[in-house]
Amino acid sequence: EDIISFSDHLRRLKEEIKYCSVCHMLTDHDICEICNDQTRDHETLMVVADAKDVFIMEKMKTYHGVYHVLGGLVDFSRGVTDKDLNIDTLDKRMKSIKEMIIATNGTVEGEMTAKYLKTLFNDQQVSITRLASGLPVGAELKYADELTLSKAVENRQKY
Repeated sequence: EDIISFSDHLRRLKEEIKYCSVCHMLTDHDICEICNDQTRDHETLMVVADAKDVFIMEKMKTYHGVYHVLGGLVDFSRGVTDKDLNIDTLDKRMKSIKEMIIATNGTVEGEMTAKYLKTLFNDQQVSITRLASGLPVGAELKYADELTLSKAVENRQKY
């Protein structure tokens, strides 16, 4: 009986969960709660690779803008190009955006996707920013790799 109930829940989830028509976040409505929330800053757009990134950012409760879920990252080794991502709808949203925060991973694919987005939207009247990267809190220098250390030096802040 538990297995049947569980499979019914999974089937219902599959039928009811879809992608937000605005940001491509998972939702059970046409437009997700975040996009519908008028208290959020709709002129600040954080671009993330997938829905789990939105959940991670929302957990912090410090970001009050809206999101755009790409649905992946550019990865030529797997045959994933910009055509496979939700960039066409991102382009349409850029007219009402003042700042685009690129929040892709610090991996080769994340960096490649970030550079592509910067190049694509660089000529628009939008401030394009990237999440800072560097040493995590509590990390010791001797355990950090060269790329992390160079990013930490590059993104240093006045103290």
